[in-house]
Amino acid sequence: MSDLSKELKTKHMFLNMGPSHPAMHGIIRIILELDGETVVNSEVEIGYLHRCFEKHAENSTYNQVIPYTDRLNYVSPLINNVGYALAVEKLLGIEVPERCKYIRVIMSEISRITDHLTCIGASAMELGAFTAFLYMIKARELLYELIEAVTGARLTISYTRVGGVKADLPEGFAQRTKQAFAKVREILDEVDKLLTRNRIFMDRMKGVGVISKEDAISYGFTGPLLRALGVEYDVRKANPYLVYDRLDFKIPLGSNGDNYDRYLVRMAEMEQSMRIVEQALEQIPSGPINVDHRGEILIQPADMVDRAKLGQTKDLLITEISLSPNLEGSEEKVYPAINANEKRVVLPPKEETYGNIEGLMNHFMLIMDGWGIRPPKGEVYFPVEGANGELGFYIISDGTDKPYRVRVRPPCFQLTAALPKMINGGMVADIIPTFGSINMIGGELDR
Repeated sequence: MSDLSKELKTKHMFLNMGPSHPAMHGIIRIILELDGETVVNSEVEIGYLHRCFEKHAENSTYNQVIPYTDRLNYVSPLINNVGYALAVEKLLGIEVPERCKYIRVIMSEISRITDHLTCIGASAMELGAFTAFLYMIKARELLYELIEAVTGARLTISYTRVGGVKADLPEGFAQRTKQAFAKVREILDEVDKLLTRNRIFMDRMKGVGVISKEDAISYGFTGPLLRALGVEYDVRKANPYLVYDRLDFKIPLGSNGDNYDRYLVRMAEMEQSMRIVEQALEQIPSGPINVDHRGEILIQPADMVDRAKLGQTKDLLITEISLSPNLEGSEEKVYPAINANEKRVVLPPKEETYGNIEGLMNHFMLIMDGWGIRPPKGEVYFPVEGANGELGFYIISDGTDKPYRVRVRPPCFQLTAALPKMINGGMVADIIPTFGSINMIGGELDR
């Protein structure tokens, strides 16, 4: 063959793949050295989204950083929210209430499922399986509706607070979740039938994008890609946080470390996440009080207005209004269940802010520039299990109301760095499913 190449005077071709290539998600460029369609060598440039998360964090108060964490992994922002809040709380030495811990677990696991649905759906679409993509997005939509009911938003949710969460779960959330999971399971079953034993899909995924266990560990792999190699590492088991040690769930493992095993691991992890949510909803301690001081069901503001228009104002003055737990902020009764009893970090409920001078002063002291949450001098690192692996926040406090330094350990950074190991020696067409299996998120990679 080499003699033939010499005779034909062939030479390697250098090709830029991305960043405008649809599969490169806008910021990745792979410089390829090709021998025909075989990848001889490659180099990855991660590009920039110009998010500047870490510099923004240094110029914001501790709670003002939370919206920036939404934008790190925008496919599973709740896990980012929770990880950052846990790191700051570790720095402060405070613990959130039991109900809050369960809520954070529930929302994190729903977020993990939406991440896996997006990853598998998009990867399948890039291989031509557009139907599977539509099914997965349909399932994700069911879960986005749950997230929206709790947080008031679908993507940039900014749900956690240092010391708690923004609001309690809405009424009937457990039932809605049960119904949504039933439909999600049906859809996953349909996708399983479409993909798992599909000859074309298997040929494109099996034995492709393989990396050795030793190389993966040396690169710092975590998450589904490491577990696809049979390494049983999951932060939720290895270093339990919140209430994960009280919940029964398995760590799905693969053995070959190829794209196909990564797909199987993610599919199995979604079922495990649903099991976790179902157990958490059964165990979660009570919190909201949905009746007034006389034991009567609270009325909605719109009903009160309608009654007033008809002149039916009897007893209205002593009737309590049931406001939305998510958007209106009237949550004095549920505050102790979802927020730590820490005036250093938790804003008082609106009733206290507007109702007495102590509440007003507490509110101002946490909001005014130069005051706010001021952890003691020190540094912490707190890891959680993100959808792509270990997601860690390293924070240095200098005792002021703004972090001196915030550093993120994004799980897909190490995976992207090892991409040449996975694609060198393969075909150009194999780059697409392999890159898809990494589930690269630009917001995390941006430095």
